[in-house]
Order: sequence, then C-alpha cells, then structure tokens
Amino acid sequence: MATVLERPEAPTHATVEHFDVMIVGAGMSGIGSAHHLKEQCPDKSFVVLEMKEAFGGTWETHKYPGIRSDSDLYTFGFRFKPWVDKPIAHAEKILRYMGEVIEESGLTPHIRYSHRITKCSWSSADKRWSVEATDSASGAARHFTCSFLWMCQGYYDHETPYFPQWDGMADYQGQMIHAQLWDPTIDTRGKKVVVIGSGASAATIVPALAGDCAHVTMLQRSPTYFLPNPNENNFAVALRGAGLDSHLIHRVVRDKVNYDMDALTARCMAEPDAVVEELKYAAQMFLGEDYNLDPNFTPKYRPWQQRMAFVPDGDLFQSIATGEASVVTDEIDHFTPNGIRLKSGAELDADIVIAATGFDLLVMGGIPFDVDGKPVEWGDTITYRGMMFTGVPNMLWVFGYFRASWTLRVELVADFVCKLLKHMAAKGSERVDVKLRTEDHNMAIEPWITDDDFNANYLKRRIHLMPQRGNKPEWMHNQDYQRERHQIPAIDLSGSEFVYD
Repeated sequence: MATVLERPEAPTHATVEHFDVMIVGAGMSGIGSAHHLKEQCPDKSFVVLEMKEAFGGTWETHKYPGIRSDSDLYTFGFRFKPWVDKPIAHAEKILRYMGEVIEESGLTPHIRYSHRITKCSWSSADKRWSVEATDSASGAARHFTCSFLWMCQGYYDHETPYFPQWDGMADYQGQMIHAQLWDPTIDTRGKKVVVIGSGASAATIVPALAGDCAHVTMLQRSPTYFLPNPNENNFAVALRGAGLDSHLIHRVVRDKVNYDMDALTARCMAEPDAVVEELKYAAQMFLGEDYNLDPNFTPKYRPWQQRMAFVPDGDLFQSIATGEASVVTDEIDHFTPNGIRLKSGAELDADIVIAATGFDLLVMGGIPFDVDGKPVEWGDTITYRGMMFTGVPNMLWVFGYFRASWTLRVELVADFVCKLLKHMAAKGSERVDVKLRTEDHNMAIEPWITDDDFNANYLKRRIHLMPQRGNKPEWMHNQDYQRERHQIPAIDLSGSEFVYD
C-alpha cells in the first residue's frame, strides 16, 4: 500500500470551506494537475479530495501479481520530474515516484484523503460549485464550495470491476477472484491457475505467476496485439553515460519515445498488414518456429483499434516457450466443480481462477451532478476537445489518450486550465461555459469515439453514458498527442465557443 503522507486536519464541524479550485482525485492526473496549478497560479487556493486513504489512483487500486505500467515512464512520468529507471515499472516504483512529487511540490497540506464526494451542485446565482463529501475515516459530512471544479478521478470504477457471471460459478470448488480485487493472501504455489482475459492485466499476471504455480493458463475469448521489447531505453542509457543533466535526458528521451510511438500508430493505420506481420514475427522469435500463432496471437481487429499491450523483455512469450504457461483461445460454456468447461468441449482444471476481465467505465466517478437544480446527464452534453462540456460551467474533466500515455494529456490540460483561470481573472469573469457556435448549428453529433477508431469492450459497453462529440476538431477528443501538443496551447480563449459571464 502506498505510504500516506501526513494527513492535514479537516474541520470537524459543518463549516463550509471555500477554495478557488477543487481537484478531485490524487492519482497521476490529480497530482500532476495540482503541481501545475501551484506553479502557474500561485495565487489560487486549492484542495485535492481523494476517496482512498492514500494517493496513487490506479496504482493504489490494483495489487495483483506483477502489477506494472503498460506505458513507458518517460512519457507516463511528468515532464518536470525525470524518470531514471527502466521504462516499464512496477507499481511500487511508480508510487514512490508519485510520493516524491507530492513532497517536492509541497502538496501534502492540500490533499484530503478518505473524502468521498456524494454530490456536486452548480449555482448560477452564486457562481460556484457546492460539493458534499463524507470523510470515511470519521464518518463526518464535509461541505465545500469552489469556483472551478477539476475532475481528475479517472474514467473507471475503482471499487466494482467488470466481472462476467458465467453458468455454474456457484458449483466451482476452487478459489475465484477478480484481478482488481486481488487478495495478497492467496497462495498460488504449486497450484493450477487459469487467468481469464487477454489484455494488459492478463499479460502481466501470467508471467508473474509462471514458474511459481504448477501451471498457468491464459484463457482468452479473443487475442490481443502484444509488442515485445527490451525493458531498457538504450538512448537514455547512452545519454546518462555521456554525463548529461537528468532533466535534459528526460526531455529528449520523452520526445523521442513520443515520436516513435506516433510513427508506429501512423504505420498501423497506413500499412496495418505489414505491422501485423512484424508483431507476429516478434512473437515467433520467442515462441519458436513450431508454435502456431493462429488463433492465440492473431487478433481480428486492426492494430490501432485497441491499446497495444507492451510486453517487457517478451516475458509473456518466454513463459509460454518454457512450458510454464499456455494460452487457450475459446469461450466459457460453464464452470464445473474442478474448473472450466469450454464451448469446444475441452475442460481446464483449475485450483485458482483469476478474472482479468477489465473494468467498468464510470463517468465523473459516478458522482451526481446538477446545474441550478437540474441533474446533468453526461450523454446529453457535447464535449469541447474532450475537456469541457456544454451546459456545465466552470468544470473540466481530465481524459487522457487511449493509445499513448495518459499523463501526456494531463499536462496539456493543466496548462490549458491555468491559462483559462488567468484569462478569467484578467477579464473579471467568474463563469465560463462552452457553447456551440453559429457555424456549428448543422454539425453532425456522434458518440465520444467510433468503433473504427477505438473499440475496447469497456468503452463499447457504456459509450451511451459518455458525452457526445461533434465532427469538428473543437468538439471532439482526437486522440492525437502530436497534434494536440500544438493545438491546445494555441486555443484562442476569446473564441465564440467560450461564453463568459
């Protein structure tokens, strides 16, 4: 568990505390946003409300074996704090990095842990948000107001994962658990383990257990594209060897990694068949010429349509090649007392079943919002660049990239918010809304993202709950960091899409 830095004392009575800015969440998004707000707008008072007892977000939620990033830390880390370790890092190192940011940035007095928000209400008369919360450590109600609400709580349910209910689960006599709800007391030594899933979690758990348990099987309904690479950045190593400053190394390596990933994404779209063959070849190099990649490593979707899972040092493939792990591509018919019966008729014996079946999308943390007493239905709003929403004043949601590091957008958005707050102060404005312009009156309104662009199941299951988008750049989240790194800083805050009081 992440170490909780000294917890500031919160008022024990019903006093309403007011802040210029409230940041919701103390994960990578919230901590990064708080750092930039403090640096760029030192005159603004702010508080960070965190539901958990500790900072960390995703890295505090997940504790399953081998839990690690699937983005390199040169881009997943912050631009202002160099990463000096291996590109793919385990949760422990990421939490240590985040703790150092909190300490070095002086954020501890601003963070309130164990604060669960129960309602957010906007008053046009008062031009501020009222936020109700419960301090789960004491059970006391807390009341806040703020002029600007900065939602950094992520995009999925941290408490209830996506856990399909298969026939016969009650008959199963072994242990069954979802990866997101992992119990560290579970002993896998000498056991037959089945991991259900094929994404980044499964690709992490399988090699972490291989060699420790009797055998581990990855049971997947459909395969995923895996990108095996050495868990070392030779360019960074060379620059360190040359004695360059760590901040300079971090900036240069960060830019190069971004360039390389953008080039890979462009190739996936321009010549997908060639990329698929290269990914197959990389897998075959680990698995051997005799291993049949079909169907276990031949996905049916195009390589840009879902996040490509990074496999450091090819550890997943290595565990399969040694025989300590295996992959089965099939569907579950039902559970039996001893394991799983597949639709093909085959059976998998299992002492332990781990469901690595992903998470459920949760818009705005599932918090009820209202504007002047009218409940906000996020599916009825239209997004401005995936950050702000029509009909919801003085509020912004941090939503990162599907195919690149989440943190890249955290910092672009933080710069935008600080620029917006300064602009409002200069105008003497207390309220800002985004509104469709005259030229947008006949614009097509579409879902947040299309299947062709990104079709992960967690998004498809609840896309109707997400804000809608237009077909113009201003009214969509375009998923392109290389484009947005120029577009977002160039936003004209006096444009007609912004309406100030």
